[in-house]
Amino acid sequence: MNAATVRASRTGPATGLIAQVLLLNVLATAGLGAAGWVVGIACAVTIATALARGVARGPGDRLGPASWVTLARATLAVGVAALAADSFTRDTPVALLVTLAAVALVLDAVDGWLARRTGTATALGARFDGEVDAFLILALSVYVAPASGAWVLAIGASGCCRGCARRCRRAAGASSSRQGRGSC
Repeated sequence: MNAATVRASRTGPATGLIAQVLLLNVLATAGLGAAGWVVGIACAVTIATALARGVARGPGDRLGPASWVTLARATLAVGVAALAADSFTRDTPVALLVTLAAVALVLDAVDGWLARRTGTATALGARFDGEVDAFLILALSVYVAPASGAWVLAIGASGCCRGCARRCRRAAGASSSRQGRGSC
């Protein structure tokens, strides 16, 4: 891995955070309110932090071309989450929310294809893709919950629960290898 690739992988989380804040600024011109800003910034910082930890955790893990597409998708998902949060306090431009979500869903088909096509699939990229999928589904579930009922939050929460369970299993495995037993 050359120095430029390592540098690009390390700057990925910051690049994503900047793009997400820029998207929130664009959404502000469409009337994004305080609730949307708070949720958008919180989600953007959480994604940047998690991605930075993922990149730092594995020296061989890097952001390949597909992960950059996933990062673009994460940026759109932050916009969807911000608009979904804003919908609780004001009218949200539904066409804008649907457009962001639709483009994110199209990009979901692109990132996996690109990883396979370029031979750059990584464990980090696969985890990142799955987490962004779960986040987008959760944001969309939050948006439709007032009209469809709180039960739809279970759909969105299921992806988050799978991610938590995966981390718990990984921690338990590390714990059991150090202590001879594992528990969550």
